[in-house]
Amino acid sequence: MADEAVEARVRSQLAELGIEHDVLPCDPEFADTAAFCARYGYDAQDSANTIVVAARREPGVACACVVLANTRLDVNHAVCGLLGVRKASFAAAEQTRELTGMAIGGVTPFGLPPLLPVYVDSLVMQRPFVILGGGSRSMKLRLQPDELRKLPSARVVDGLATPAPR
Repeated sequence: MADEAVEARVRSQLAELGIEHDVLPCDPEFADTAAFCARYGYDAQDSANTIVVAARREPGVACACVVLANTRLDVNHAVCGLLGVRKASFAAAEQTRELTGMAIGGVTPFGLPPLLPVYVDSLVMQRPFVILGGGSRSMKLRLQPDELRKLPSARVVDGLATPAPR
């Protein structure tokens, strides 16, 4: 799916749900979180990654997880428990694109297929704002975390991520 179509799908859901947000244009070369933060002057603790996780043995079982960039997603315990599977892993770039239509560096919880659950780490909800992917590597979204609660498939989860080692 072309980036323009994905961005249109994301913008449509944002409007439909009344999500208050700012669109931040992004040079695609700096779309990955660390590069984005360095280039545009944001802290990692104010950036959230949307990570797609898929079960290893159960086809079609997957989810999107929103975690702060300075944390580590607990795939082996928290995500496997939420999905009801024994083993899961980060979806590869190709699988992420197949499941969401989005490229790594632009994945957002908005505009995802309706059957893909979205799990948001509770630490995300403690920030005054977060920067998220916007559906493509050319666009980021800045919003207050409570806006994520408007997503019908979103669920806030304690312990979804842990602080990343320094």
